[in-house]
Amino acid sequence: MLRAVRPSFPILALTAILALFPLTPALAQPAEDAPRLHELKFDWARDGVITGSAAVLWISSEVLFKSDLAPATCRWCDRAPDGTDRLNQLDRWGRGLAGNTEASRHRAGHWSNIIGFGVLPAGVMGLQYAVGRGSDSPNRFFAQDATIILESAMLATLANQTVKFLVGRERPFVHVLPEDQKRLTDQPSDNNLSFYSGHTNLAFSLVVSAGTVAALRGYENQAWIWAVGLPLATSVGLLRMGADKHYLTDVATGAVMGAAFGVAVPLLLHGRTGGVESSAARRSPTAARLMPVAGARMAGFSGVF
Repeated sequence: MLRAVRPSFPILALTAILALFPLTPALAQPAEDAPRLHELKFDWARDGVITGSAAVLWISSEVLFKSDLAPATCRWCDRAPDGTDRLNQLDRWGRGLAGNTEASRHRAGHWSNIIGFGVLPAGVMGLQYAVGRGSDSPNRFFAQDATIILESAMLATLANQTVKFLVGRERPFVHVLPEDQKRLTDQPSDNNLSFYSGHTNLAFSLVVSAGTVAALRGYENQAWIWAVGLPLATSVGLLRMGADKHYLTDVATGAVMGAAFGVAVPLLLHGRTGGVESSAARRSPTAARLMPVAGARMAGFSGVF
């Protein structure tokens, strides 16, 4: 018959250590366990203040003070002092996308608003939640990811608004009007805010920030954000050109600036902290705490070595 073997002192000491202290992630899971999600730097107070302040400044400048801040006459008019048209060849070529009738231009502007302010933001946020959930981490979306994306978008939008007011470029549809009709548009305070495209800037900041956050986290299926988001963001820019609201250079600059904020804000303010969480730990938070019990049994506390 087998008799119980009393565990030696080193084994008892090791068991006690395992029971008293939690194991490191590397010991609590097999090496092949993947993927590992990364923790990002995040501070509710700091990021809440930044996002909220940028949103308040943008909304107030758009709703309350736009007529005072927007230039009444163009500073960048694309015309010589004698009235000669000096629009560059690239923007002249890009204007070919503008609708031929007022109805078609209105339709393009309408859809740019629907996609840019509705479909795309909802789609990006939905995809971000979906890829987080697919990596067993849906709570990160509500706790951090959504705020980082909004923070990127609000900072990009505030920068865009500031440049618009300072540059004062005349919009394409205003550029072709006779001088005595330019003040008769539906929104005269909006006539000289062509550079650079706010719709395109917002669209690309949302898509690129979501993709950057997903990449920093290490989410599975993150490619869906880029595959769906980038074509949608591009369509917003094309529709703004179709509405005759922006030139090609306005839209291209909006895409570049929005993408720059979408990359810079997550990387500079929310880089990886170095902490990781395995898929096993996400599925079973108690797994690491159960490991010392298994270690104790292996060490001989079951009575048979």
